Amino acid sequence: MSGFDYKKLLKNKELRLKILDSLKFIPDRIMVKAQFRLTMHKSLDLKNPETFNEKLNWLKLYDHNPDHIKLVDKYSVREYVSKEIKELNLIPLLGKWDRYEDIPFDSLPDKFVLKCNHDSGSIKIIEDKNQINHDELKEFFSLRLKNDPYSYGREWPYKFVKPCIIAEQYMSDSDGTPPVDYKFFCFNGNVDSVMLCTGRGTSGKRFYFFDRDWKLKKYNRSAQDLPDDFTIEKPEGIDRLFDLASELSKGEAFVRIDFYLIEKKPYFGEFTFYPAGGFDNNILPWADKYLGTLINLDLIKR
Repeated sequence: MSGFDYKKLLKNKELRLKILDSLKFIPDRIMVKAQFRLTMHKSLDLKNPETFNEKLNWLKLYDHNPDHIKLVDKYSVREYVSKEIKELNLIPLLGKWDRYEDIPFDSLPDKFVLKCNHDSGSIKIIEDKNQINHDELKEFFSLRLKNDPYSYGREWPYKFVKPCIIAEQYMSDSDGTPPVDYKFFCFNGNVDSVMLCTGRGTSGKRFYFFDRDWKLKKYNRSAQDLPDDFTIEKPEGIDRLFDLASELSKGEAFVRIDFYLIEKKPYFGEFTFYPAGGFDNNILPWADKYLGTLINLDLIKR
């Protein structure tokens, strides 16, 4: 069909959701292998997975730990984390609702954050509630509540998470700077590295990996041409976050744990078991293999 723009078609969010919903009948194994071929441009080896991305997809299919359901839910995980580590702060919760129409905006502060509990990318930072375009925001969250990470990524825990909208307090340092999130790559209590992002929201966005000694790890394409001694200022308090990530990740073959440092205090962000859905082609091939060696699939009880 010459001239047909599939990319433009898939930008139609409602149509994309209908297409994905119609594909639920496809068995998980077949769907995952097809997506891996399309995004990674090679076959997915599930019999003898070796790379990071291969093992993440293996975990999606075979690690059905019921605890993961509450851990990926941005609402229910709060109770779990508060019990596990008393000193770890949670961003104050302002409310939880099943529908956008139920949100009592009059009782919310002028600045706050809205997001869904079950997916990524559904966050909206409200800096002045009097400037909200409610038609646009309602449309956004109505679509996001229908979004089903399981249908397209076959990420097993999300199959059982009931979508909702939560509001959290707007957080910043004393100078008004929005908090940076630090993403720790954890392998059964061993924290290999932390990923941080600079230039978020701009065309110059870049991701950097650093180990515990704050040495650059050139895992991704945007860092491969940097000099070996490249660095950015080490955040005060980051060592404690390495410790917290190690403590929270024990027993997990792999999990990425996100934190914030706000006024030098540690705040919990979220658990992510399948970064980029297991289809991250920004990781360099050698790093994909190396990180794969850190995932011990023998930990999984099938």
